[in-house]
Amino acid sequence: MLSQIGLASRREAEQWIRAGRLSINGRIAQLGERVSAQDQLRLDGRPIRQRAPSKPAVLLCHRSPGMALLPRSGADEAIVMQLPRSAGRRFTSISPLPQIDGGLELVSADGDLAAQLQRAVRRLPSEFSLRVRGELSPAQLEGLSGGVLDRGRLQITHVEAGGGEGANHWYTLRGIGISGNDLRQLLERQGITVSRVLRTRLGELQLERTLARGRSRELRDEEIRQLLNPPAAPDMPADSPANDR
Repeated sequence: MLSQIGLASRREAEQWIRAGRLSINGRIAQLGERVSAQDQLRLDGRPIRQRAPSKPAVLLCHRSPGMALLPRSGADEAIVMQLPRSAGRRFTSISPLPQIDGGLELVSADGDLAAQLQRAVRRLPSEFSLRVRGELSPAQLEGLSGGVLDRGRLQITHVEAGGGEGANHWYTLRGIGISGNDLRQLLERQGITVSRVLRTRLGELQLERTLARGRSRELRDEEIRQLLNPPAAPDMPADSPANDR
């Protein structure tokens, strides 16, 4: 209940209960107890107002590179601080990118739903727009298509030049279940100097041009269902070319 109303994550709520900070109808709460709308809950002596159950919200945010997604301290500027209070007060990020990068991000105030989505997005195709120094060599393109890291093989399905002039060039990269950290590591392994990484697509979700930086929108029920139940990704033979250049 504490997680669903956006007061804390399940882990934080469990810590509060173990520490004896939560009471139900005047007595110390125990782990696993059920509560109803008629119960009086207090945290450190302060009443907790239960809200009627509502549809859990998942928000798609357009984050600028360098801007924090979640606040790290009370003084940090973070994109979730600009979200409406009706969406929740404490958010969990879903497959977040490194702060230096930007683009499409997902957050939810429902900790359980966020955990389900975190597992699901690992099977989803994603698309990134990369700004790199110079043009990629055939060897670097081949290295990206292999996508080998210590933890296993990444499925890179498409690498395409997107233009550019002078020192900087843009590339579009698509793959299955790629995290921002994995992508950064793969680029470094190939000796690629990247100055900008933007996630532009995750599953069926696309970063719309109408969604300005720093803005967000709530996902529709159908979009959440598509994230939670993606089609099975086909296995990629180890000796087959993975990119379409």
